[in-house]
Amino acid sequence: MSAPAASDQPRRWRWVVALPLIAFMAIAALFLLRLYGGDPSKIPSALIGRPAPQTTLPALEGLVHNGVPVPGLDPAVFKGKVSVVNVWASWCVPCHDEAPLLTALAKDTRIQIVGINYKDSPDNARRFLGRYGNPFAAVGADGNGRASIEWGVYGVPETFVVGRDGTIRYKLVGPVTRANLDSVLKVEIEKALKAGS
Repeated sequence: MSAPAASDQPRRWRWVVALPLIAFMAIAALFLLRLYGGDPSKIPSALIGRPAPQTTLPALEGLVHNGVPVPGLDPAVFKGKVSVVNVWASWCVPCHDEAPLLTALAKDTRIQIVGINYKDSPDNARRFLGRYGNPFAAVGADGNGRASIEWGVYGVPETFVVGRDGTIRYKLVGPVTRANLDSVLKVEIEKALKAGS
């Protein structure tokens, strides 16, 4: 048998050198596709159409409205009224942007807004609400994040629309913005209001 030709050796080394580069480019293309390939606010929720989690949370310590302590989260709060449940934290930058929009939305007396304060200190959470106003009829303190996991939260902020029957009707991943408030969230609230009448 004869030895391989000398010209075959450099060609083989080119492939060995090119393989890691090709693998890196394929992984980078997949990463970019996942990063820019869709709207993260359209992540489906397995909880839509199901009853809201039966999670009880203590009240946010020291939070009062008109001299009365604001209650914590009790699953009974969802029965009989359309609710907007907002998962928020004082350290969450988009939560600061959406807070005035939630305060304005709270003026709609047909609905109630319920808050789940995610992994926050009571002092910071109260300061946050003092700065922007408190749109919440109830605020549950989720200090360890377990209740948010039960709600299927990916990260703060997230907002849910819960029907009068206690069923989750819609989930918005990301902040409430001027753009999605009228075109998405209010539309879903109206659907929930009509479904219960």
